[in-house]
Amino acid sequence: QVQLVESGGGLVQPGGSLRLSCAASGFFADRYAITWFRQAPGEEREGLLCITTNADTTYYEDSVKGRFTISRDNANNTVYLQMNNVKPEDTGDYYCAAYPIICGVGLRSIDEYDSWGQGTQVTVSS
Repeated sequence: QVQLVESGGGLVQPGGSLRLSCAASGFFADRYAITWFRQAPGEEREGLLCITTNADTTYYEDSVKGRFTISRDNANNTVYLQMNNVKPEDTGDYYCAAYPIICGVGLRSIDEYDSWGQGTQVTVSS
């Protein structure tokens, strides 16, 4: 079982940068691939990108390629989402979700993930 806590959200100007954190704890916290999701106001939750336990990455959303990167610090059981050149459409609630070991070629159903964080809000506005 793993517990996830997101942090780092806030207000950022278009073109700016922000780094979100997903801290994992509990037994086998180092045995999970982590996927970042975004839920824009009034829209469904969408998967953005994923990182495996070996730090292999998978992008699920073309709009964040070249702007968002994912990384992990295994010593602290923390996964980061580095958001660069943010756009107003990046506004939303950001969640991290855990699935054992590897990322899927495509997104899993949201109810297949073993754990979710509570989310952190990002607002991109001037």
